[in-house]
Amino acid sequence: MKVEIWSDVACPWCFIGKRRFEAALAEFPHRAAVDVQWRSYQLDPALPEHYDGTEQDYLSTRKGMAPDQVQQMFSHVTEVAKGEGLAYDFDSVVVANSFTAHRLIHLAATQGVQDAAKERLLSDHFEHGRDIGDQDYLAALGHDLGLPQAEVAELFTSDKYAADVRFDFEEARALGISGVPFFVIDRKFGLSGAQPAATFTEALTRAWEDANPLVLVDAANAGEACGPDGCATS
Repeated sequence: MKVEIWSDVACPWCFIGKRRFEAALAEFPHRAAVDVQWRSYQLDPALPEHYDGTEQDYLSTRKGMAPDQVQQMFSHVTEVAKGEGLAYDFDSVVVANSFTAHRLIHLAATQGVQDAAKERLLSDHFEHGRDIGDQDYLAALGHDLGLPQAEVAELFTSDKYAADVRFDFEEARALGISGVPFFVIDRKFGLSGAQPAATFTEALTRAWEDANPLVLVDAANAGEACGPDGCATS
């Protein structure tokens, strides 16, 4: 069973959604048969590589949100994140374009560490005030993940994996995805937003049953059984 998750590393609800999905997957009896793939999405593709201002400045000037509205949003999201074991620090968030970070995630996928890359980028961005657009940071992260040094360096001198990232964007548009996180199971079931873990559990169960229906063997010759009206006597 395949689960594709469209997500941006600059999206606070995406980290919360990751934690809730992970909680559901950990309890799912068929989790070993679930293949999770992170797909790229950008909330603001036009954002400069580096933005000279705070997260509040960014949301106020580029998104038109009133400062008090931004603070209310920060407080609410921080409290929800805390309930999932996450320590958001919006005062330290560095606003940066996430495109190269997404390319790094695609590189990490070729080495089997895509989830680890996604986890670090989200945590470093929202909890530790790291600059996800900075080449030195991304290079150091690639080293921590054990990625080939030459391939990480190539991200900064070429457009490698850029087509893969843009393909994810196109796929999102084709599927009608207009916000993240967005979870797609076997290209048949979709969930929008950071749903409660119980909702993810229900979706995983339904998708598994849909892909693995119960087949009744020799239905024409049923054996003796008991029902609401009693048990067979002959």
